[in-house]
Amino acid sequence: MFTQITKKNIRKLLTLVSITTAGLGIANTANATIVEFHTSQGSFQVNLFDQNTPATVKNFLNYVEGDHYNNSVVHRVSSGFVVQAGGFKFNGTWPLTPLVPNVPVINEAIYSNVKGTISMAKKGNDINSATNQWFFNLSDNNTGPAKEGNLDRQNGGFTAFGQVIGDGMTVVNKIAQLKLCDYENLKGIPMVMDSDQTCADMVVPGEENFAVIEQIKVIDPSKTTASDLHPLESKYPDSDGDGVKDIDDAFPSDPSKSVPDVEDSGASINWFALVMLALISTRKRFIKS
Repeated sequence: MFTQITKKNIRKLLTLVSITTAGLGIANTANATIVEFHTSQGSFQVNLFDQNTPATVKNFLNYVEGDHYNNSVVHRVSSGFVVQAGGFKFNGTWPLTPLVPNVPVINEAIYSNVKGTISMAKKGNDINSATNQWFFNLSDNNTGPAKEGNLDRQNGGFTAFGQVIGDGMTVVNKIAQLKLCDYENLKGIPMVMDSDQTCADMVVPGEENFAVIEQIKVIDPSKTTASDLHPLESKYPDSDGDGVKDIDDAFPSDPSKSVPDVEDSGASINWFALVMLALISTRKRFIKS
């Protein structure tokens, strides 16, 4: 009896795998509003993924339309990793002034955090905590263990909701290459200074010493501007929406049951044990029915 059930379920699994694999060959075209970032280091454009990350795009555009980001500053650069902004202003003296955010938005980790995408920042160990802060991916942050910077896998995955178009990454990279200074709990603040200056000279900075987001404005409100966009989907789905990626979840279809992201905790998974656990669980369901 158990052998027959196992074979039956293997056939089902193979069918699901073939369907999923076939789906990967289909181009993923997203609809997108186009916004333009005007910064003290130059201007560039970003296409937003309205279709598949609608809540996140709406959240971002609400801030844009409310001039929330006007004259805010880039407050974090992690070299080769991300450029982060959206949460602080400089009002003449240290420390930077936090901007008051709206309510958090639901996580929509559909697309992969590859180079040139813009994604929502959020609190650690809080999947649906994104508000006003966002970051640009400076490289493909979608491989390896979560603890080593795989943003598709950390904290339920980070929502990539748009991508830089044209030669816009030239400006983003220019910001990333500025000298970096720390102030209290903010690390890696990009600062504009002369070649002979150091962070010690930034005790009393001026606005000209920061990478300023002067304005973000919508330049094309159409949601059908993305015929040339083919964003890469994340390969780490969370089928039951419990915040644990299927690859780390012994119960990927049951939101009430999960195992933690073992890569974040430094542990390891015995995949054979997980397969056997899934088969035993399947057997129990058949016996009960």
